[in-house]
Amino acid sequence: MKKYLLCALVCLATLCHAARKPNVIYILADDLGYGDLSAYGQTHFKTPNLDSLAARGMLFKQHYSGAPVCAPARAALMTGKHTGHTYIRGNSEVQPEGQSPMPADTRTLAHMFKAAGYATGLFGKWGLGAPGSVSEPLKMGFDRFYGYNCQRHAHHYYPYYLWNDHQRDLLWGNFGLEQQEYAPDLIQKQALQFVETNKDRPFFMFYAAIQPHAEMFAPEKNMQKYRGKFLPESSFQGTDSGPDYRKFAYGSQPEAHAAFAAMVETLDEDVGELVAKLEQLGIANETLIIFTSDNGPHQEAGHDPAYFNSTGGLRGHKRDLYEGGIRVPMIACWPGKVPAGTTSDHVSAFWDILPTMTELTGQLTPEGLDGFSLLPTLLQQGKQSAHDYLYWEFHELKGRVAIRQGQWKGVRYDVSVDPNSPLELYDLAKDPSESENVAGRHPEVARELDALLKKARTVSPLPRFNFPAPARNQDPKRGL
Repeated sequence: MKKYLLCALVCLATLCHAARKPNVIYILADDLGYGDLSAYGQTHFKTPNLDSLAARGMLFKQHYSGAPVCAPARAALMTGKHTGHTYIRGNSEVQPEGQSPMPADTRTLAHMFKAAGYATGLFGKWGLGAPGSVSEPLKMGFDRFYGYNCQRHAHHYYPYYLWNDHQRDLLWGNFGLEQQEYAPDLIQKQALQFVETNKDRPFFMFYAAIQPHAEMFAPEKNMQKYRGKFLPESSFQGTDSGPDYRKFAYGSQPEAHAAFAAMVETLDEDVGELVAKLEQLGIANETLIIFTSDNGPHQEAGHDPAYFNSTGGLRGHKRDLYEGGIRVPMIACWPGKVPAGTTSDHVSAFWDILPTMTELTGQLTPEGLDGFSLLPTLLQQGKQSAHDYLYWEFHELKGRVAIRQGQWKGVRYDVSVDPNSPLELYDLAKDPSESENVAGRHPEVARELDALLKKARTVSPLPRFNFPAPARNQDPKRGL
């Protein structure tokens, strides 16, 4: 009898294990360009661990961020809505620390995972609600938070403290002018501990890395590998002491080329270590890993994206709504589920992630989202829904909007100054680098996209995220 009972228990445990929902680790690099991984064509240095993920999974060629800067990109990811519908549509600072909050009733990606019974953790940078606000991480669906609440604070790799849930962890090795505790190393340690703690239950980890955002700092062991290899060097004279030290202003870096490669290498090493932890715990095959970036490459604190071809030949950088500012790498790896060594040309965006995860976890997708589940593409099963269009807006630098529909991309700049500024039109099928404005040759397409631009957004409850209305007496054709 005991023998049969033991056999039944083993069978039951096997069935429960097989029915376990997959873990999800979503890794978001900060300001990593479309061309900054060797799997996407980077030739100056290698990213072997991320290349391995791509070899064992799927590489997306036409994936887009939610915005060309931090906070609105993360808002699109967390809510499943594009910047014409999100509450947070731009970076908006609060003092002394943090960014403007989302409404208290905002339902996030983390809330969705919690509803499915997942442990949820955020490691790295938040930027969507200051400490004590209604949308700090632990009020937005996360059980565990370790890292930077404020994206301004995250400009510094040797900060005076990091947030540990609701408490500040003081980093005594960084006090004064000391640089002994490299924040990404501390964040990595906590992320690995989260995996270890939750190995026996499904978990969702949002790993919001800060590399390779400026300032341009990397551990010495990584700097040594690249020092003197990328000449002539790029240098930057920043703030290294005084009242503004580690308060937004970047520190100096005389070897910014070497530092950039070293920063990407540290990120690649951290991903490799995370994968090794999953394998050690025997849960690698039960874990979907998605790696991407929040926007295109920056040009700050000495970084020289042209030297590294960080955009992969695409036009523009961070803060641009040309492809180089918003098209980002994305790799998805789930052994035995996502076909190994595959690529996808499916046009997707950050707002597709939430509906993907609701389907993955067997939940109903909320109404009013702008995205579609990517599971048919990831699993190569069923029919993949396609977007009629993708939309972006940006509220700095005189205002910018962009729209993509099929092969066509419409871009309008200076809309806060002139709402009828000329619409630029690009044929991405023939000209992915957006080198030739063809609005004059395809006026009917330009008119259609122009009309769609006006319909794509709703009025924001925050006045600073609304563009001025076009003057009624202006010729509407001028906008084309």
